[in-house]
Amino acid sequence: MEIYTNILSSARKQFLYYKTLGDKAISQLEEDQLFVIPSEESNSIAMIVKHLWGNMLSRWTEIFTTDGEKEWRNRDAEFENDLATAADVISKWEEGWKCLLDTLDQVEPQQLEQIIYIRNEGHTLLEAINRQLAHYPYHVGQIVYIAKMLKTSEWNSLSIPRQSSATYNQNKFKQEKGIRHFTDSELER
Repeated sequence: MEIYTNILSSARKQFLYYKTLGDKAISQLEEDQLFVIPSEESNSIAMIVKHLWGNMLSRWTEIFTTDGEKEWRNRDAEFENDLATAADVISKWEEGWKCLLDTLDQVEPQQLEQIIYIRNEGHTLLEAINRQLAHYPYHVGQIVYIAKMLKTSEWNSLSIPRQSSATYNQNKFKQEKGIRHFTDSELER
């Protein structure tokens, strides 16, 4: 069971890392930039946040007793640009992530093998976690990309800044070898 404990811990850190990337990207924008739709076939950051919020609430509420695609979810409405303020966007963002992280905190390691359903398709909980570890970073990447395009002044890098890889690697290799999760130091930045 120790491996399952490690898997849960690692998954939580990965989710939190992507939340932090989104937090840092969103915080660099002016309020009106959250609602800009870059092209006819794309979504605003606010719409992407609404979609993540709807997905997270649907997938992570009552995971063992109800299908992950809840009857009350209106996925199509998640892609309407109808949030009014940055506070509305941040509220949805925080509520979705809280639902996910609180649920992960309640999962017991042996439950990773339990079957849960998403649209009547059975997944082990571990498979469902992996599915969302692909889905959420995909959308966080969209948020970051849109934010970088919209930023009208200097962008604060969310990873290793340009022309800084050698210094970053030099600092990493000064540390003793050890088993640690890469997000342990990344979340501190």
